[in-house]
Amino acid sequence: MSHPDYRLNLRPLGTPRGASSLAGPRGVGASPGDKKSKSKTIRGKKKSIFETYLSKEDVSEGLKRGTLIQGVLRINPKKFHEAFIPSPDGDRDIFIDGVVARNRALNGDLVVVNLLPEEQWKVIKPESNDKETEGAYESDLPEELCGSHLLQQSLKGYNDSPDVIIEAQFDDSDSEDGHGNTQNALVDGVKKLSVCVHEKGKEDAGAPVTKDENTFMSQDTRALPEKSLQRSAKVVYILEKKHSRAATGFLKLLADKNSELFRKYALFSPSDHRVPRIYVPLKDCPQDFVTRPKDYANTLFVCRIVDWKEDSNFALGQLAKSLGQAGEIEPETEGILTEYGVDFSDFSSEVLECLPQDLPWTIPPEEFSKRRDLRKDCVFTIDPSTARDLDDALSCKPVADGNFEVGVHIADVSYFVPEGSSLDKVAAERATSVYLVQKVVPMLPRLLCEELCSLNPMTDKLTFSVIWTLTPKGKILSEWFGQTVIRSCTKLSYEHAQSMIEGPTRKIPEEELPPVSPEHTSEEVHRAVLNLHHIAKELRQQRFVDGALRLDQLKLAFTLDHETGLPQGCHVYEYRDSNKLVEEFMLLANMAVARKIHCTFPERALLRRHPPPQTKMLNDLVEFCDQMGLPMDFSSAGALNKSLMETFGDDKYSLARKEVLTNMCSRPMQMALYFCSGVLQDQAQFRHYALNVPLYTHFTSPIRRFADVLVHRLLAATLAGHQGGLSSAQGSQAPSDPGQGHHAAQNPAKDGTHTAPASGPPTTLCPGYRELPDVEPDALQKQADHCNDRRMASKRVQELSTSLFFAILVKESGPLESEAMVMGVLSQAFDVLVLRYGVQKRIYCNALPLQSYRFQKVGKKPELTLVWEPEGAEQGPAQQVVGIFSLVEVVLRAEATALKYSAILKRPGTEGLLDWQDEQGGQDLAEEQD
Repeated sequence: MSHPDYRLNLRPLGTPRGASSLAGPRGVGASPGDKKSKSKTIRGKKKSIFETYLSKEDVSEGLKRGTLIQGVLRINPKKFHEAFIPSPDGDRDIFIDGVVARNRALNGDLVVVNLLPEEQWKVIKPESNDKETEGAYESDLPEELCGSHLLQQSLKGYNDSPDVIIEAQFDDSDSEDGHGNTQNALVDGVKKLSVCVHEKGKEDAGAPVTKDENTFMSQDTRALPEKSLQRSAKVVYILEKKHSRAATGFLKLLADKNSELFRKYALFSPSDHRVPRIYVPLKDCPQDFVTRPKDYANTLFVCRIVDWKEDSNFALGQLAKSLGQAGEIEPETEGILTEYGVDFSDFSSEVLECLPQDLPWTIPPEEFSKRRDLRKDCVFTIDPSTARDLDDALSCKPVADGNFEVGVHIADVSYFVPEGSSLDKVAAERATSVYLVQKVVPMLPRLLCEELCSLNPMTDKLTFSVIWTLTPKGKILSEWFGQTVIRSCTKLSYEHAQSMIEGPTRKIPEEELPPVSPEHTSEEVHRAVLNLHHIAKELRQQRFVDGALRLDQLKLAFTLDHETGLPQGCHVYEYRDSNKLVEEFMLLANMAVARKIHCTFPERALLRRHPPPQTKMLNDLVEFCDQMGLPMDFSSAGALNKSLMETFGDDKYSLARKEVLTNMCSRPMQMALYFCSGVLQDQAQFRHYALNVPLYTHFTSPIRRFADVLVHRLLAATLAGHQGGLSSAQGSQAPSDPGQGHHAAQNPAKDGTHTAPASGPPTTLCPGYRELPDVEPDALQKQADHCNDRRMASKRVQELSTSLFFAILVKESGPLESEAMVMGVLSQAFDVLVLRYGVQKRIYCNALPLQSYRFQKVGKKPELTLVWEPEGAEQGPAQQVVGIFSLVEVVLRAEATALKYSAILKRPGTEGLLDWQDEQGGQDLAEEQD
């Protein structure tokens, strides 16, 4: 549900998050556009390039009436003149053509658009497969759909990386994208292209690859069938400048040395070509830049846009700082963090003063009277071997009748983060920790992340627990929530837990395991892990029977050189039973807490919803599968999951096809979003599509996600008035009808104990629990929106960090060879999924040593026939047909420009196919852990 009233306030640019080391604001004077118009009065008044934005009142009125549409702007990283916003009805995206129509909005901004007249809508050529249009999507898979518990992130969003065609798009003309208002030039281009495409076998290999799919035509479009038109629009207002307005890139001198501009400004060329080029005052630049510009050719700078006038093609900016040499890990990483507005500055003394000063800190005696004491229980953590912020622990003890008492124990971060404190404010602003390949930018100070809150072994820790009585089949008999004290007996890695699962009867030698506290034995821990594993398998099986979806995605892990920090190699992270065990109980806890807080506070629960896939893209996928003869059922999440499981065999070719199709299925998926339950009127929209449950939230990672801290506060308030933490006997009664389903997700009305009246919180308070946080639904929704924004930025940063390290690996260790499978075929290029590394790349025909190539449709399936140049005089030309699901061999090799690499096809028959199957690993759907 949109809120035009409070979103109309533009967020001020201000100092960037994390920019404590950046230069302060400077007087930049009039814009270059103004200067130029004054110095060349013979031209008369300089003509505006961009339209003036509508007034707030007109925008508000237009949104209410439905004459204007709002949405988040996505600029295609491969064709930067193309941009899109999602259609409110889930149909085909609305197209925005060129910089002028974007009207100074940047990627990620929340914009308002006005539809253009129908004759100006985009024409989709009948033979195009529309994949290029939707290529503007970045990796939007919610973590519940592809799983993690990893530091390393997926490379799925590789279309965000620079590609081989990038540099060609900038000449030093006055129009950034070479389009300006040149409608006629576009029409000419269409005519030329149509000759290339329709004369089969005579296509020009040098024809521009950037316009081979979908193009504009200004002729009367009404005669065309309706499905070949795409609504087009122009931006009339920016509701929220979500892009940081910061960019990394390079400084260049202006081309015209005789102009007045040359004496006052340099040109900043961003590495991300979705950001415009920027005029920078020379006084911001290094002193010898004008006399020795080549000395700075490979120096990475950060620049911030401060203004963009209606009469200037380029924005006006302020050079913030020099980062260092392009292509080096730390300068590139700092650039990525700055661009995405990640605050990586040190925590201020004011924030650090909110932490306990008397160290080592111990739990105050009065806390024990308010909490259930679980210190004698066999509680342990399972995490990646490198993890230092341990925020979840598990326990499992047998009870009468062969059942089990299973506990999920989460660090009680909210105890250390007082509401309204400086620490609370900085955590709310950061909203999430950001995991890079080589380091973490934490949401909270390290003292909290790694010591006070981290559930380190053999120390007393404050926790929030959900404890169930479960049958061996995973059926919930009772459910208890409360604040607790635990003492973890050991810190297991996933590898430790996996060895226990794989050797159920083997006594594991002590030297193979981490230390276990004297009160417990490694055998006791081993038994608990096995019991949890068996229950988790039952829970998991039932979840998929109940209609959940998982999309296995390859994820890369790097091995780094300890001294240089450079990547030495990479492997696909294997997702095993130990990962799934932890994930299953985190999901169970999140679902239980979601029901609990929503039952008690129906108007102010912070929940997490996952909308169904986008209709248009899903329909395209259905059509594609029909054309390819794949029996896929897309009617629900569960049906899709079943299709993916049953359609493919387990031979190498089938696994590769499944990998490609899984990748295609991820494209229509939408982001999962935090929201306040009182702001969405339709409860059907609360659902989580991938998990197929009515209510879900995040409770299990408060050290690294602020949303979880807010949920902890809500849960504490739901328990107010109940003697929740005082005895283990209290609150363990079974639901009135324990026969409901396998797990709590199926029993939303009966979530066990402590059920408060639905009308609101109880009036009497018990020590240790708080009243409801004093926050209105709209204010909570604003916090949810901010958490969503920062989470998305964090995800992009993680993907770019992985891309950076992979690009450096190609440069340092390449060329890298791998089998690949073709995912899409265009008229002069094709896309592949590189199976060994999980990256997607586009291969251009004109980059290969071909005699000729021909695009055609066989039935409805697009194909490219490649005719290779003969290798020797005695050999004839080799012919190769490339279609979707073709298995090919590719070579990834570094480009001369820093951190760009391209994929080329290996000539067929030169060597045997490479074996990638042994290195394949997958990810499962569900809760993400680090």
